[in-house]
Amino acid sequence: MKPFDVYPINPINIVKASGSTVWDAEGNAYLDLYGGHAVISIGHTHPHYVKRITDQLNRIGFYSNSVEIPIQRELARLLGEVSGKMDYDLFLCNSGAEANENALKLASFYNKRRKVIAFSKSFHGRTSLAVAATDNPNIVAPVNETENVIFLPFNDEKALQDAFGTYGDEISAVIIESIQGVGGIREASIPFLQLIRSLCNQYNAVFIADEVQCGYGRTGLFYAQDYSGVEADIYTMAKGMGNGFPIGAISISPKFKAVHGSLGTTFGGNHLACAAALAVLEVIRQDNLMENALQVGQYLIDELKKIDDIVEVRGRGLMIGIELPASLAHVKKDLLLKDRIFTGEAKPNVIRLLPALNITKQHADQFLSALQQQLKAVTVL
Repeated sequence: MKPFDVYPINPINIVKASGSTVWDAEGNAYLDLYGGHAVISIGHTHPHYVKRITDQLNRIGFYSNSVEIPIQRELARLLGEVSGKMDYDLFLCNSGAEANENALKLASFYNKRRKVIAFSKSFHGRTSLAVAATDNPNIVAPVNETENVIFLPFNDEKALQDAFGTYGDEISAVIIESIQGVGGIREASIPFLQLIRSLCNQYNAVFIADEVQCGYGRTGLFYAQDYSGVEADIYTMAKGMGNGFPIGAISISPKFKAVHGSLGTTFGGNHLACAAALAVLEVIRQDNLMENALQVGQYLIDELKKIDDIVEVRGRGLMIGIELPASLAHVKKDLLLKDRIFTGEAKPNVIRLLPALNITKQHADQFLSALQQQLKAVTVL
């Protein structure tokens, strides 16, 4: 047996990691400014994180949700405090797709409706309803196709108003990434997010903020959507939540009432996952990492905007998109293979930065210097 070949893989074997540095099997060090798709939020192998997980594993790693698991309540309390959503409830699962799946399902249970509004260039996951609400036909199998999802242009207020005017009482939920990740680090405008809130109130639809990539402190706010000044009904989260340990969740407003059996999971909320998530939140709060994300991210954005060869710089905090001309689409690969810096991409030619929230200005300068050298080398050629 061999792994099913669905991933385009870089020819690099990472065998060790610490902070924002990773090492390959030959001992070469790389600067990690991608964190495995925004997953590494507090740095690789953070000592507090390792100790939290090790201590928990030495006691108990797993039992199902058929018994009391006090560490779940500890996690819910701390997450409420750090996020500022103390009156919300927490449902724990295993991934971002599962979080979005449960959010959409909960919305439909709530108002007994079927239709969902999603947006162009959205990405919400690869499971059944999550992928149906994802604007990428290449990953939607025939069995996932449904007429219940309405795709609208991102940031188009008139299209949103028209859709509610046409389908208002049929719309169960609106799901949106306030800053699109796979879609190229594109930010929803404050008026657009406020309009979603207003229309959901008017029609009793559910506002779902997909915070799987843009949330968990990455923008300088715990939930990116909250820059709009309004609250969502459900916030979904995963990637940065466990710093590499698989965990996801939805944060649920008080308007929803829990019913036994309506949602469920075997592995979600297990002892080990909760220990990992607690460690992340403790470090975020203790080390003031949201403020660091805001400051270092703004420094990066300001410096990147000074570089002439860049078409556009987008994002907030440490969720940054660098759009390059089509002729420079190879620069991301050059940064990896020549400068040993991991970054991400949004096709065709956007470099995505999604580093740990505790990167330093020195890390930022290392990247800026390498990027400028790569751009200069192309100019000389």
